[in-house]
Amino acid sequence: MEPWPGHWTPLGATYDVAATNFALWAPEAEQVEVCLFDDDGAETRLVLPNRTFDIWHGAVPGVRPGQRYGFRVHGPWDPATGRRFNPAKLLTDPYARAVDGALTAHPAVYGHVRPSMDEGGDHHVRDDRDSAPYVPKSVVVDRHPFDWRGDAPPRVPWSETVLYETHVRGFTMRHPGVPEELRGTYAGLAHPAALEYLTGLGITTVELLPVHQFVSEPDFLHRGSLNYWGYNTLAFFAPHNAYSSAGTRGEQVDEFKAMVRALHEAGLEVILDVVYNHTAEQGDGGPTLAYRGIANEAYYHVDPADRSRYLDYTGTGNTFRVAHPQVLGLVMDSLRYWVGEMHVDGFRFDLASALARSMHDVDMLGSFMTVIGQDPVLREVKLIAEPWDVGPGGYQVGEFPHLWTEWNDRYRDSVRDHWRGAAAGVRDLAFRLSGSSDLYADDRRRPYASINYVTAHDGFTMRDLVSYDRKHNEANGEENRDGTDNNRSWNHGVEGDPVPPDPALRELRLRQVKNMLTTMLLSTGVPMLLSGDEAGRTQRGNNNAYCQDNEISWIDWSLAAEHPELLEHVRRLLRFRRAHPVVRQRRFFEGVPVVEGGRKDIAWFAPSGAEMTETEWHDGSLRTLGMYLNGEGIRSRGVRGEPILDESFLLYVHAGADALDVRLPGRFWAASYEVVLDTASAAAEGRRHRAAGRVRLTGRSCLLLRVID
Repeated sequence: MEPWPGHWTPLGATYDVAATNFALWAPEAEQVEVCLFDDDGAETRLVLPNRTFDIWHGAVPGVRPGQRYGFRVHGPWDPATGRRFNPAKLLTDPYARAVDGALTAHPAVYGHVRPSMDEGGDHHVRDDRDSAPYVPKSVVVDRHPFDWRGDAPPRVPWSETVLYETHVRGFTMRHPGVPEELRGTYAGLAHPAALEYLTGLGITTVELLPVHQFVSEPDFLHRGSLNYWGYNTLAFFAPHNAYSSAGTRGEQVDEFKAMVRALHEAGLEVILDVVYNHTAEQGDGGPTLAYRGIANEAYYHVDPADRSRYLDYTGTGNTFRVAHPQVLGLVMDSLRYWVGEMHVDGFRFDLASALARSMHDVDMLGSFMTVIGQDPVLREVKLIAEPWDVGPGGYQVGEFPHLWTEWNDRYRDSVRDHWRGAAAGVRDLAFRLSGSSDLYADDRRRPYASINYVTAHDGFTMRDLVSYDRKHNEANGEENRDGTDNNRSWNHGVEGDPVPPDPALRELRLRQVKNMLTTMLLSTGVPMLLSGDEAGRTQRGNNNAYCQDNEISWIDWSLAAEHPELLEHVRRLLRFRRAHPVVRQRRFFEGVPVVEGGRKDIAWFAPSGAEMTETEWHDGSLRTLGMYLNGEGIRSRGVRGEPILDESFLLYVHAGADALDVRLPGRFWAASYEVVLDTASAAAEGRRHRAAGRVRLTGRSCLLLRVID
């Protein structure tokens, strides 16, 4: 079988009836072989005959969709100069649309000598053992038309968005309505039982933990563990094959598309958590799986003082060099592919500061941010930054460009501190409740730049946040060293769930969960709910369950039956949020009347019933705050320029341990007030209170009142 000359573009494997074209960018390579594997694993190696610019290419007749393949790249082995070519290592195609198989922990997957998985070896000495039996294989995919059935993106405005962070396996593995054969798969998440739950909950947007093809770290596999979360990408165009119920020879592509189509038909957006800041090849002692063996110095930030080593701004051993034109091109091609071909609605960028590093410094005017902002496809989808990395100057909360929103860890910390009674007053909480103008208003961004969250995949669940003072990560096999110690949690006097159960403790913890959920879902900005928090999910104190593909991470849906009032509380809050634009502001509050002599758009009240004074704003002992939202003071307009009007509301957040009698604002602000929600007592709902009258706040509770004029 002699390859035809083929063409240098597009990169990757491109099938047509006569032949499949293979093209690989490898600027310093001396020779490139495409390696074809039959069903028994037998390998056929073919030298790509042509090189155009820095791309090696050739068309192989008779190669059809489903064919497994990889590349072997010949060139100098000289780690001291940053070159790590090793043709003994089978490499994944960076543009592979599908991947078959998984990584096996074996010393042969390393480009350098590693005598055994129990020994580190020398990363300067080349290893000549064949890695092909132990690594995943790229798959030729037929880009046939998919029946999208007229699919259109829901295009939920940011101000109306409610994010739901979840995991394909974690959400479906124990869901009683999902058939067993579909659990843990894209098809499981697209099942009517899953869709019914999501739409009934009231969220608008599903944010999926990584679904790009990833592998577990070899050392994890060797010790009997794995990478469950998926922040260890191998192939940026391929849907993770382990989440496919239909097969892994390209079937995963259509199954993923069918999932997106089903979610869209249900009115739900799909956002992907993407990991372009590093790859699965780890540090200089890591395996050679793709990029390291193709163009090491181009794909990675290497240490200029020792080019055999990497600059690690991600905590994983390497940092993807997105500032390089070819690497930037790969990332942009991948993003456009997931929007154009797979119909996703946006991305959450893991450790996004690392992507903005030009050379070494974070540069918001650099190539990545500039190209994203200019791209006619990508600038129209949702862009969420995790606005930090682990390198110098990496913390960039509040600094991303206008098109971007950001995970707001200041919001997380403020809310946690308030409800555990550790905040220095209520000043910072007021900023968080009203959209974090201190972070986003100065460069003319909007309140929805703030992704408001209290819990996420990394850290405690909401239930664990009120049940544990300390992490309990022993199951991870690292002697409880992994995971943060800065949890900002409070166990309320007992570590974990007591045996026998304590009804009073259970009630207090449940109320605290309701308090944090109420705070988050009534704050200005974009709320993000961690899946399972609405059902009382626990990880039994594990705050770093990255390697727990088991009951620790999978949602136990039976818990919803134990806490039906919690699930209904969340559903009710989301219905309220959807119905009331006053809690979904598109412009920042100004704290002044919209019309002369009228009420302020937002006002803050002390327990005395008077507006907060400067002294009270700086009172570190204050644990109670009233927030008045004026429904006639909404500063944004409707699509035709019409005023947006709503009811007005008064929210009290009281973190004090004891009950507190507060005086309600006087008749200028309302004639009376009606209880909408009380996290301490459902019986209080509907009660009327006169203006300037007193109302009792239960210790550690939220009270939401409707203004009656």
